[in-house]
Amino acid sequence: MDNEVFETMPKGGIHRIKEIKDEYVDPAMLEKVSLSYVKKNMVMPLRVKEGHLLVALSGPRGIFTVNELERLTGLPVKPVFASEKQILDAINRFYDRLSGSAQDVMNGMSGESIESISTTEWEEPKDLLDAADEAPIIRLLNSLLFRAVKDRASDIHIEPYEKEVEVRYRIDGVLYPVLTPPKSIQEALASRVKIMAGLDIAEKRLPQDGKIRLLVAGKDVYVRVSVMPTSYGERIVLRILDRKSDIITLDMLGLTARQVTVLEGLLTRSSGIILVTGPTGSGKTTTLYSAINSINSTARNIITVEDPVEYQLKGIGQVHVNPKIGLTFAHGLRSILRQDPDVIMVGEIRDRETAEIAIQASLTGHLVLSTLHTNDTASAITRLVDMGIEPFLVASSLSGVLAQRLVRVLCPECKKQYEPTAEEAKLFQTRPAKLYAASGCDKCFSTGYYGRLGIFEFLVPGQEMRPMILKNQDADTLKRYAISKGMRTMMEDGLEKAALGMTSVEEVLRVTKDEE
Repeated sequence: MDNEVFETMPKGGIHRIKEIKDEYVDPAMLEKVSLSYVKKNMVMPLRVKEGHLLVALSGPRGIFTVNELERLTGLPVKPVFASEKQILDAINRFYDRLSGSAQDVMNGMSGESIESISTTEWEEPKDLLDAADEAPIIRLLNSLLFRAVKDRASDIHIEPYEKEVEVRYRIDGVLYPVLTPPKSIQEALASRVKIMAGLDIAEKRLPQDGKIRLLVAGKDVYVRVSVMPTSYGERIVLRILDRKSDIITLDMLGLTARQVTVLEGLLTRSSGIILVTGPTGSGKTTTLYSAINSINSTARNIITVEDPVEYQLKGIGQVHVNPKIGLTFAHGLRSILRQDPDVIMVGEIRDRETAEIAIQASLTGHLVLSTLHTNDTASAITRLVDMGIEPFLVASSLSGVLAQRLVRVLCPECKKQYEPTAEEAKLFQTRPAKLYAASGCDKCFSTGYYGRLGIFEFLVPGQEMRPMILKNQDADTLKRYAISKGMRTMMEDGLEKAALGMTSVEEVLRVTKDEE
């Protein structure tokens, strides 16, 4: 390990490692120190250099483990400092390789019976990485969950077909096949998921929904489970939510500085309704969370009604709707109004009753935030009218509409530069000198993309547009007028981000093909 690996430390002191890379770790050393030991003591064995085993420690207290490590490894130990996050990431990364992949677990399975699974009481492990001695079918599912969290997957799809079962991960909005288990383990795998989610394993004719709470590689993970019977068996989708992930701030969503300023201005109002629109999976809920988190304070009473509550926000009252007992969005919203709220967030406006209550709340001194399933901003206005809301109520209550999509971000490690083609140049008002395309590397799993970013269309109805809403003008007319007043469409916003190298033109066209 060269000197540039370390940060400068006081003379005679212990060095601090800058980054724990693959080449700094010897797998043979990991086999001498157990996973439970390194996690408990927050240490990470590296490799032997000049007769000494380099070991990353998280702080001065780790010095007390040096003698123990020398006894375990039989080598003199030389400590280096690293942050707890660096060490935990390294432990999860390298010890996972030792434990084997989902394919390795699957290869080791030998016809596990459904009866043995259904009669065994499942006990949630403290961490899925620690569950190395569980039955093969349990280790297979644990491995799939761990890999999904590690690979930033939002969903796991377990799909039965005539002769096989396919497992796919949704990463950055796109599904990728990861495993094809044999048909013989299909029912056992489904039963294990049901047990973990507290579902009825004997019921195979009706859809079931459940949830699992796990600790995966140190992360508190909430998994929503949906089981659906199909002609070839039960299809399972697991939605993964990191409950402790930080809420993204408004300026991190992908909004321009001007859009952030205007949105922040609307959020400081004491009344009105702000809508976020887009199809399922376009990041509407994330935007709502960012918005209410930006105005969260002890001076405001903020209450939400959601289906489901995806992230817990400190200082905010969050209500989970339950239609089975009559707690719908409309019922929950009506009850919230008796809780003296300043700000109300409604997960989704699905029907006339919910829309009416939300509109009335916004007109009586409450700031209301909600979502609608429409393609663009202008369509949100006409959708409310189509639901039965009087145009004059829409015109007087609506503060702003934010339509959005999510585009994949080009991997910074491998994106490649090129000159735009004639067809691509026609899309821009000013021809860009260069554009970027996806390539593929180990960091992005050869997809060329890593992470996602929002592209937006932000409509703030001014005094001149309100008469048009009162006259019940169609969405196309409203949109053309808004554009004439300076509103940028989602495609224009996306193309600007493509010109800046954030995403590709191909990706922008993929997600905005239904916009124009």
